[in-house]
Amino acid sequence: MANSTVLTGTRSPDKENRSSGKGSDFSEISRRISEAGLLRRRPLYYSVRFTAVGLALAAGVTAFLTLGDSWSQLFVAAALAVVFGQLGLAAHDLAHRQVFSRRRPSETGGLVVANVLLGMSYGWWMNKHTRHHANPNHENKDPDVAPDIIVWSRRQARQAKGPARFIGKHQAALFFPLLTLEGLNLSFSSFRALRSPSMKRPVLEGTLLVAHFAVYFGGIFTLLSPGKALTFVAVHQGLFGLYLGSVFAPNHKGMPLVEEGTELDFLRRQVLTSRNVDGGALTDVFMGGLNYQIEHHLFPSMPTPALAKAQVITERYCAELGIPYCRSGLVASHRTALRHLREVGAPLREAGR
Repeated sequence: MANSTVLTGTRSPDKENRSSGKGSDFSEISRRISEAGLLRRRPLYYSVRFTAVGLALAAGVTAFLTLGDSWSQLFVAAALAVVFGQLGLAAHDLAHRQVFSRRRPSETGGLVVANVLLGMSYGWWMNKHTRHHANPNHENKDPDVAPDIIVWSRRQARQAKGPARFIGKHQAALFFPLLTLEGLNLSFSSFRALRSPSMKRPVLEGTLLVAHFAVYFGGIFTLLSPGKALTFVAVHQGLFGLYLGSVFAPNHKGMPLVEEGTELDFLRRQVLTSRNVDGGALTDVFMGGLNYQIEHHLFPSMPTPALAKAQVITERYCAELGIPYCRSGLVASHRTALRHLREVGAPLREAGR
């Protein structure tokens, strides 16, 4: 499947199926997944996983307090970047109710992990991510492909202004360096979103965010000299952003974009715009199950350990229907994403000649 593909004018098979009384294509795979027991909660798995991440965080904080004003703290910063990445994946699973079936414990856990531990607004991210799931890779409806400093389509490139015009020309080369700012961008966007009408609990979320950064910066600048403190923050936030970007970028970047007016049923909308990443157990841990992106988009509340079995069922079903099902290695998926970024930035390079 070409990475520059744009889906346009596709008729929704779902409507055809409903009119003939056959039911939607998604209802059939949903039945198969349910019969396989893949939607049931996995409390033991999440207890072990969250305990492991909590212990890793405690170990990192202990090491930080023990080492004192030393350049060895940069190793702690790198380790904590990985821990923060795992916390981000935990917040993601909580938001999708993969851990708890009820809203209240899911929101409470999300606020603790996202706002208190990560310094990211749970409410803001939840709103943004829900819109992404509803319309993945839709040029006008998916906030993850909205033009900002990076453009995701040639149309966006032709309309780019200001810094986006310069960055768009070289965005493939700048993509990974820009990811080092993603952690800070999430926090900045979280504070900015506190004034949004869509924020349900701005006072609570704002208080938790302030508490996080008071402890974070207070501890770092109290224990370390200014130079070491600034370097610690740069290493920690930079690697944290790089980790998050490396987890989320392979899933949709370089897959077909959906233009306004295109009709796709739920099954095809999720499958055609998503990519699975192969790689075994280490990839599963590194990406927190998001390497099974197709299955996650079809069944967002499915617990992480069930995704591998769901993948087999989903790929076979897509083959039955003749629906393209994209799988790729981690390195190859990043190559595809970077190639896509270079291709869509071509109008900006041509305009500058």
